[in-house]
Amino acid sequence: MQPSMISAERRTRRGNLRLLAASLLSFLLLAAGLHSTPVLAHAMLVKAEPARRAQLTQVPAQVRLFFNEEVEKDYAALSVLDSSKAPVTETKPHVDASDPKAIVLPLPELNPGKYTVKFRVLSVDGHVVDSSYDFTIKNKAAAQ
Repeated sequence: MQPSMISAERRTRRGNLRLLAASLLSFLLLAAGLHSTPVLAHAMLVKAEPARRAQLTQVPAQVRLFFNEEVEKDYAALSVLDSSKAPVTETKPHVDASDPKAIVLPLPELNPGKYTVKFRVLSVDGHVVDSSYDFTIKNKAAAQ
């Protein structure tokens, strides 16, 4: 073989090897990306009844909080505080039997005023979520 043909053949092999290596690396990165799992996922509040900053004319029968993942039932804490920061009930919250992503706290009859919902849950991934929000019950006469 002539020297120019040998170097052309080597360049072709090197190009093929580079293309193969780049293809393999791309495949591995794609496979790793498709197989990864979220590391920092926590239970996040996705819905609340009554809602944050709700202005209600009817007294709610319960507070129901919905999360994006299951919460540990033995570590779920939920309380409703009146304007003087006193709990409105001694009843313990429970995880909804039909939806392990929801916790429920039955409420007594409440007077008009501002209330704070405080919750602390342990998500199944081991992270604690601790937060609060307010809602208001308006006087029925003032609401009309």
